[in-house]
Amino acid sequence: MTGQAGPAAHRSGSHRWAAALFVALLMALLPALPVLPATGARAAVTRAADTKPVVTLSTQQAGKGGEITVKGGGWRPKALLMILICGRSTTDRGVIGGTNSCANAEGRAVTTDARGAFRKKLPVAEPPVPCPCVVHVATVTGEQAAADAVFVVAGHPIAPLPKETGGGRLAVLATTRLEGDSGVLTWFGAPPARRLVFTVGNLGSASVKDPVFEIGTAHGVFAPQWEEQQWRGTIGSGRKARIELPVELAAGAHGDYQVSLRYGGKVLAEQPWGVGRPWGVTLFWILLCLVVPAAVFRIGMAVVDKVRPRSSRAPGRAGRHRPPGPADATAKIPGAVRIPGRRRARGPAADPVAGATDGPAATTAVLPWFTPDSAPSENRPTTKGHS
Repeated sequence: MTGQAGPAAHRSGSHRWAAALFVALLMALLPALPVLPATGARAAVTRAADTKPVVTLSTQQAGKGGEITVKGGGWRPKALLMILICGRSTTDRGVIGGTNSCANAEGRAVTTDARGAFRKKLPVAEPPVPCPCVVHVATVTGEQAAADAVFVVAGHPIAPLPKETGGGRLAVLATTRLEGDSGVLTWFGAPPARRLVFTVGNLGSASVKDPVFEIGTAHGVFAPQWEEQQWRGTIGSGRKARIELPVELAAGAHGDYQVSLRYGGKVLAEQPWGVGRPWGVTLFWILLCLVVPAAVFRIGMAVVDKVRPRSSRAPGRAGRHRPPGPADATAKIPGAVRIPGRRRARGPAADPVAGATDGPAATTAVLPWFTPDSAPSENRPTTKGHS
């Protein structure tokens, strides 16, 4: 009994030791498990903080005709970007004057990868305004984002930036929107029109009276066309105002447009605008292409019918088909003579073979199967009853 119980007790003791060791290891790992999600959360927060778009250059200075490599990170994945060299710009104040201060013809477009990074070679060109210059990178579609990197165009003139006038500083406080609707005339090519509505606040120390804003409209990747719009009123320091400015496109405009708001050389807001196609114009041209050829064809056929000889006209044009009458039947009978100037008697008693008498008052013809000798008479006896 003792020899049999010894091995069983040994095995049960080893099992208890293994279970105790497993529990000890589990208790040792439990405090470390919450640390892993916390570390992942901190890494996610760090990545979110680093999502601000950045731009780096292979070199900070180059002359016209050279080439630099532009790299970027922190952008939206699969976003379309435009890379430009702009003058009269700094990383603090941005591009003063918008893309009109940039070398647009030598700009390049690039699409970010799945991680929001890109790499693109950019030819060095002189902007239309003096330096200081930057390499300006901005999104073309979708959510707006931009980043600048300081760059020096060797040999290009340098001029100080324009001073900021006044102590007032306006900023957009709410999301801009386009209000209004297109009428029936817009469907036929009339200029689309809207009202750009936004709220601005004066963050400066002085009041702003009758501010002059610039409204820019851009189609596709083209630079916006700016138009000055003055708002009548005064915005005191620390106060805000709701402003409405008219926006109008060219006649027949359609597609995706970008409306930009600029004040003091700085872009305050951008608003996309999708304009429908004027299908009324298309319908008009389709009808014109159908009606004009049909009218020309009808006029041409009428002219041809007038100028061609009468003998070559179709029977239906010369007159309707007339069934043969008594005169035509007489002309077909052999031996029948038609006397000019005489009219035949109409009616079933007229005989086309015997013809009419010479007298002008004759209106009937003698029946061919009756003769004076063979006609029945009251005085002539019959053969009935006689031998």
